[in-house]
Amino acid sequence: NVPLCASHADNLEGILEFLKSIGKKNVVIAESPANGSCMESFSNYGYNKFVAKYGVKLVNLDDDKFNIVHCVDEKDFQPKPCRMSNMLSDPKNNFVISAAKLKTHDLVGITLSLKNVVVGAAIKDQDGARGARNDKRLTHGGGSHGINYNLFALSAKFHPDLAVIDGYEGMEGTGPVHGTPIVQKVCIASMDWLAADRVGAELMGVDVNKIGYLKFSIDAGDRGQGDLSKIEIVGPPIKDYAKNYELPRNWEQIQSWQKPTMI
Repeated sequence: NVPLCASHADNLEGILEFLKSIGKKNVVIAESPANGSCMESFSNYGYNKFVAKYGVKLVNLDDDKFNIVHCVDEKDFQPKPCRMSNMLSDPKNNFVISAAKLKTHDLVGITLSLKNVVVGAAIKDQDGARGARNDKRLTHGGGSHGINYNLFALSAKFHPDLAVIDGYEGMEGTGPVHGTPIVQKVCIASMDWLAADRVGAELMGVDVNKIGYLKFSIDAGDRGQGDLSKIEIVGPPIKDYAKNYELPRNWEQIQSWQKPTMI
């Protein structure tokens, strides 16, 4: 029920128009929201109109088949079984597009195309069910060390094939839900999710070396291209549109991933 936090309907329609122009069918708009009703969210954000206009299917991932992967919790760093959407980890049958936004995040600093897919893939039981379980909490790893490691580790299997990051109106401050709008009028698109997120950090005026999961992914060397000097920018120079986003108030706490943890 917070439109600024979610994929804008105009961003989705731009993607759908492109897919239509190249003859792609069987398109699905899928989500597992952090809380609340998925279908109510689709209605609130104006996605329902795409069913008739483009023949898309709206899917609640909480009702979808799932795989079991393992996340860690920084309190003990023991593997915890976590249910993750089968649809978002099936490269043979599905091409995953992350329709993300430029947003700050009060746990990892910024959230872009990767986190949009990883945490969206973690499923939860229906609200109100007896003993309801939300596996998104497992992906968050109990703190700064856990969440950054989990996002990096899970990126090997859960990542977008195409990143489309909407920065027409981003969110700064206390993201990912309670931040304020910042008008920037940019969009990033890449089939290399790490390159897209690297450019996103630059457009937000954020040092990527301070974003744990992105730093891990760049250092690993097998997730994509994170070296800005090696990324081909098609369009105007980044510096012409970069802004310094207001960061979450707990920015210093977010940086604790850089310090050793005691178990």
